Amino acid sequence: MYTAEMLESIKKVEATRAQRIGVEPRRMTAEEKDALLKEFHPDYREDGFQEIQVGPNKGEKAPYELGTLLHSNSRILNVPIDLDKVDYDVDVLIIGGGGAGSSAAIEAHEAGANVMMVTKLRIGDANTMMAEGGIQAADKENDSPQQHYLDAFGGGHFAARPELLRRLVMEAPDAIQWLNDLGVMFDKDKDGRMITTHGGGTSRKRMHACKDYSGAEIMRVLRDEVWNRQIPVVDFTAAVELIKDDKGQVAGAVLQNMETGEYKVARAKTVIIATGGAGRLHYQHFPTSNHYGATADGLVMGYRAGAPLLYQDTIQYHPTGAAYPAQIFGALVTEKVRSVGAMLINVDGEAFMHPLETRDVSAASIIRECTARGKGVPTPTGYGIWLDTPMIEMIHGEGTIEKRIPAMLRMFLNYGIDMRKVPILIYPTLHYQNGGLEITGDGFTKEIPNLLVAGEAAGGIHGRNRLMGNSLLDVIVFGRNAGKKAAAKCKDVELGEMNLDHVKAYDEELKAAGVETDHVSPLLLPHYARHER
Repeated sequence: MYTAEMLESIKKVEATRAQRIGVEPRRMTAEEKDALLKEFHPDYREDGFQEIQVGPNKGEKAPYELGTLLHSNSRILNVPIDLDKVDYDVDVLIIGGGGAGSSAAIEAHEAGANVMMVTKLRIGDANTMMAEGGIQAADKENDSPQQHYLDAFGGGHFAARPELLRRLVMEAPDAIQWLNDLGVMFDKDKDGRMITTHGGGTSRKRMHACKDYSGAEIMRVLRDEVWNRQIPVVDFTAAVELIKDDKGQVAGAVLQNMETGEYKVARAKTVIIATGGAGRLHYQHFPTSNHYGATADGLVMGYRAGAPLLYQDTIQYHPTGAAYPAQIFGALVTEKVRSVGAMLINVDGEAFMHPLETRDVSAASIIRECTARGKGVPTPTGYGIWLDTPMIEMIHGEGTIEKRIPAMLRMFLNYGIDMRKVPILIYPTLHYQNGGLEITGDGFTKEIPNLLVAGEAAGGIHGRNRLMGNSLLDVIVFGRNAGKKAAAKCKDVELGEMNLDHVKAYDEELKAAGVETDHVSPLLLPHYARHER
């Protein structure tokens, strides 16, 4: 499957492998990391961003593609929506069918609320399903939530909101136990103790995994629990605008059937946005590891309704997306591959960085190697770097790859590449929206009463970079929290007359700012067909 040029490079990787075993490249100093990020990380490219012209974050920058959606017309602008005709009437409306939305639904239902989930694809079609490496929690004797906090705070460039990060790490052990009790099949030793490993930027082994199917296994269990509780799920139906009432409270959402285009009205005393990330916007033309529906819908709806964004200009590029073959370009190669021993190696067989630097540093280092240093391996889509996977079994013994990372093994075997025998090619892939809608410690938006946000659509939990395993953790911790808080809050909510005045007001603000566009948002699905480009 590899080209002749790639095979020649592999010979150099093989020639240096024995001397690299047991010898790790040094970690970069703080000064070296800062300089590297400023020169090579995509977040620092001025041409990748634009200034927001309207709304609560006016004057700040956003990725060009997200900014375009924020400056677009509402899908229902000038569309007659009869708010008096209520199709769904619930206590808690959850927008999104991934890990955060499902966790919220379970906890809200457990609290006795009348709950409904709405998802534009199917329940489980989410980035949670795509996560592979594991979920962090400080639940071992040599670890603590305080140490977890320090690792995550530093890894996020000291920008995380303390109240959010504190909740994340303090509730992590309980989140693991909750998932375990629901039936998640975590990796365990012969004595039934959970096996934990390192992740990039961690000072302790606190990564809990289900081989390299962690997200899929967690989502399997959450989805089954939602179904078993008979919580209503309206699938293939997108939320396209929030509804507010004459008191300024969120009061539900306008829904659109993805197949027929028909609009429906959902009234709710509390609403939880759990719509996930933005990878399918393909910031700066990067490939993505995200699921098909990750188009920043929640950010757009929340912002148009008046909820401010936080750190919307920070994106996580996972350092190891598949760079070859082209059929899986951008697909996630879990960080677990590096945590069990694989090294990043350039075209000349050289290890150029510590394998467990934080994700932003790793991504920037790989980009530097392929650009400024000219040490990338040519591929049909650009350049890549070797991830020397045969090292894993040299260190841990034959059969380790099939046992510990079977999904990765099978993904590459589908294309005739046996990662037990030859290295694999990787390059950074668009992975995670670090920023999102600003929330309080309890998960509520600051400007819109009774509106909560959970999961990747929330900003501030991780700061300006996220450590491996903290995303699966945040969808559980903040999803559960949102469900509990929404169920408690709805008991005291009295809705007024529903309206969509904010949609018209936002349109007027766009016109006043001189923004003229034919685009509509939320995007809902990426434009891949030739006639859509």
